[in-house]
Amino acid sequence: MSTTSLPAPDRSPRLREALLAAAFTADGLLDLLGAPAYAALARSETVPALRATRGGSPLDTLVRLFLLQHPVPHERARAALPLAECVEDGWVTHTADEVRATVDVRPYSGPEGQDWYIVSDLGCAVGGAGGIGSREEGVVLGVGGASTTLAGITVRTPVATALDVGTGSGIQALHASQHATQVTATDLNPRALDFTRLTLALSGAPAADLRQGSLYEPVGTETYDLIVSNPPFVISPGARLTYRDGGMGGDDLCRTLVQQAGDRLNEGGYAHFLANWQHVEGEEWQNRLSSWVPHGCDAWIVQREVQDVTQYAELWLRDSGDHRTDPAEYTARYDAWLDEFEARKTKGVGFGWITLRKSAAAAAGNPSVVIEEWPHAVEQPLGTAVQAHFDRQDYLREQDDAALLAGHFTLAAEVVQEQVGLPGAEDPEHVVLRQNRGMRRATKVDAVGAGFAGVCDGTLPAGRILDAIAQLMNEDPVLLRDRTPQAIRLLVEEGFLEPGPPAG
Repeated sequence: MSTTSLPAPDRSPRLREALLAAAFTADGLLDLLGAPAYAALARSETVPALRATRGGSPLDTLVRLFLLQHPVPHERARAALPLAECVEDGWVTHTADEVRATVDVRPYSGPEGQDWYIVSDLGCAVGGAGGIGSREEGVVLGVGGASTTLAGITVRTPVATALDVGTGSGIQALHASQHATQVTATDLNPRALDFTRLTLALSGAPAADLRQGSLYEPVGTETYDLIVSNPPFVISPGARLTYRDGGMGGDDLCRTLVQQAGDRLNEGGYAHFLANWQHVEGEEWQNRLSSWVPHGCDAWIVQREVQDVTQYAELWLRDSGDHRTDPAEYTARYDAWLDEFEARKTKGVGFGWITLRKSAAAAAGNPSVVIEEWPHAVEQPLGTAVQAHFDRQDYLREQDDAALLAGHFTLAAEVVQEQVGLPGAEDPEHVVLRQNRGMRRATKVDAVGAGFAGVCDGTLPAGRILDAIAQLMNEDPVLLRDRTPQAIRLLVEEGFLEPGPPAG
């Protein structure tokens, strides 16, 4: 798989026209396969899709050929493709009886409904990284859950320059090409750069500046407005698989990638990473990650999941198909993972998102570093929510308590109030504010907090609202003003309240 030559991208527009004409798109696949068979593909199950593509239409043929990697008869391939060109350019091979794909081509819908295509090694798009069962060194994956997560959390403001570190099959570079004037993509694996070139060409996107090398080595001291990376973050004993194993000890690759990003970001620029990190005996994981944040950068780090070391080892041994090898070999590999964790005093592994923003306030010694655990469901894409988080941090850094009480606030869209208590009780035990957008947070508030949030429509300053609440509740307004700013800060920080100029 990893040693075969790859197609030439020069005549990709002709192939793209044929794919679009046959409705070989994300929407077309869903219409053809139906929701159950479409969902089964994400679980690496192809039988429902094979049953749904027995009709022989050009779309049936393309799904079988490029997505399911099944041979198709010559006449059907000729009806669906510019076959002679595809053979000559290396997209397919043929025998006297049938045609086979040389690469995996997966339809992918862009954020504004664009019809894109992700090109990867055979068998490495269906199911993504959830268990490709490949132990080949140079294999290049297609779209997986990690890829789409990173694309969703990235801030998508127009920028001059963007850098995709460890581009793989090019999905992050493809997204960046829509809002960056120039995209640079790097990878240690030269085969990955070839796949990125194919992905961009077949998707009708601008070409990227492709450079081979590890981490930031290919770009030297160049700086960027946006950096994205879905790196080989797996913490493993060795660097057996380029697509997933970092090749450095423990979580050093992710730490290095984050720490060195500060020197390569322009003022106001964002860097987004997916990462794994160790939970080490005797060390708070939050302290470990705060040490990764480079000088001059604000940070928002969200831990989405934690696995104990046995769960983690089993996940990645299955990913590479080791559970299907000789039992003694599997046991030896499992032992090697546990030996590595034991030597590093690692009791668990966290997974999540790391976002940096270069800011003048951070450079002046007043960074905003928020590190939290949030394993609950969120609403993707989150790019606008990520940007809003940093905007709120800027606002809060500039407001003392007096300024906060003079400020005007609006309740964020789709925030609801829930009252929790025993049935029939006169008063609730507590009140919860819950977001239905973005991070979908929930927070407990007291009666003052609930009343305050409920009347925030931007009309009155916070202090005036508190004075009215004090009068209604027979409380001392001075004491209420003294104790409430911290609660207001929390509601603003978590996005329940949006600061703004005075109404009217």
